[in-house]
Amino acid sequence: MLGGDFAPLEAVKGVLRYLNAGGSGDRLVLLGDETVIADLLRTHGIPTNELTIVHAPEAIDMHEHPTKALKEKRSSSIAVGFGLLAAGRIDAIISAGNTGAMLVGAMFSIKPLPGILRPTIGAYMPRENGSLGFLLDAGINADCKPEHLVQFATLGTLFVKHILGIEDPRVGLLNIGEEEGKGNILAQAAYPLLKECPGIRFIGNIEGRDILMDKADVMVCEGFTGNVVLKLAESVYDIVKRRNIRDEYFDTFNYETYGGVPVLGVEKPVIIGHGISGAEAFHNMILMAERMIDNDLPGLIREAFAPANTPGA
Repeated sequence: MLGGDFAPLEAVKGVLRYLNAGGSGDRLVLLGDETVIADLLRTHGIPTNELTIVHAPEAIDMHEHPTKALKEKRSSSIAVGFGLLAAGRIDAIISAGNTGAMLVGAMFSIKPLPGILRPTIGAYMPRENGSLGFLLDAGINADCKPEHLVQFATLGTLFVKHILGIEDPRVGLLNIGEEEGKGNILAQAAYPLLKECPGIRFIGNIEGRDILMDKADVMVCEGFTGNVVLKLAESVYDIVKRRNIRDEYFDTFNYETYGGVPVLGVEKPVIIGHGISGAEAFHNMILMAERMIDNDLPGLIREAFAPANTPGA
């Protein structure tokens, strides 16, 4: 509840939206300063009888070193949350706070699933026809090996199929040309591995102009390229708003519509929100965590990466 530029107020408003939309309060555990949270809940008319509040008065600031802060601020909401997650007392964690601290917690408090070489995060790419594509890695794996891209393709396929509801997702390798053999050494080496990978529907190379078109549902690249694409897409919404352009397609670039992104490949659902998340974003992050829990996405990933069918091994 203490994560993000507008916390805890916007987090509380997000909880209110979730409850007003029919969500169950007994599914929520609110981590943060108990007194502050309780006062905000009362101010917004939110009954506390179903909600659980866990006192965690410290916050990790955005500028703090994530590993050091997690060690030194043991009563921070992120540190307490990962402790509860590792102990099995909660099933997922959501925060719009320090991204580095969330990633360190995901990697070392609950750890990657067996067979996962590197966990990854993705980015939602709004397409012109109104559907969503999913691009990964979006920034935590700037340098990759071909085997990593193969695993990202499998993780993205499972997420898109079971959480976004696309039945038979198409996987494309982001490249500088459509023909096999194009691209740098990484892309050239990853292509044949993706073509032979079981459990994914690989359609070949896609180009930058295809990202916002309905060509591939899962788009795979290393995190350096992925983060550049993500930040470029974010700038589109900012420019459109500043220029007062009204178009329903450009409205889909609003990050709040999707809430946050999951860390894929770790043992429990971890959802990371934008630092400037508002109420709508928090509401949608809660819904995303619910879908991941109810569909047991970590269990599906564990099964897919079992020794008998581990991609990229």
